[in-house]
Amino acid sequence: MSENKTPAEGKEQAKQANFALQRIYVKDISFESPNSPAIFQKQWKPEVKMDLGTKNTDLGGGHFEVVVSVTLTVTVDGMAAYIAEVQQAGIFQTEGLEGAQLAQALNAFAPNLLFPYLRETVDNILVKGSFPAILLSPVNFDALFAQAVMQKQKEAAAGADETTAH
Repeated sequence: MSENKTPAEGKEQAKQANFALQRIYVKDISFESPNSPAIFQKQWKPEVKMDLGTKNTDLGGGHFEVVVSVTLTVTVDGMAAYIAEVQQAGIFQTEGLEGAQLAQALNAFAPNLLFPYLRETVDNILVKGSFPAILLSPVNFDALFAQAVMQKQKEAAAGADETTAH
C-alpha cells in the first residue's frame, strides 16, 4: 500500500534536504623552487605531474569539512622547477542527506564548488614564485565519484565471489 502525500507535504520533505556552503579557506599551502635561480636560465619546456585528491571529515552536527588537494611537480630538463601543494577546504552544512545522496554531495558537488578556488590559489603562488601560470583543466568530480562507486561495487562483487568460491 503506498502512502498518498499532498503537494505541500512533498514540498516539505524536499525542503528538508539541504547542502549549504558555510566557509571556504586554504587549509595548507606549500611552494618550493629548489633549483632557483638556475632553473630560470633553462628553456621553459616543463614536464608537469599532477596529483589530485579529495577527502571529507564529519565535524558533527551535520557539518562536514571537504578538502580538495593538488600537488604539482614541475621539472625542466630533469631538474625540479617547483613543487606546489595546495589544500583548498570548505565547511558544508547538511540536512536531510544520507547514504548515497550525502556521499555524492561530499565527494562530487562540494569538490566542484571548491576547485575554482584551488585553481586561483595555485595560480597565485606560481606567479609569486616567478613562474608562468598553469591553467588546471576543469575536473569532473561527478564522473570521478561515479568511477569510485563502480570500482567499490566491483571489488565488493569480487570479494563476494571469492567468499562463495571457498
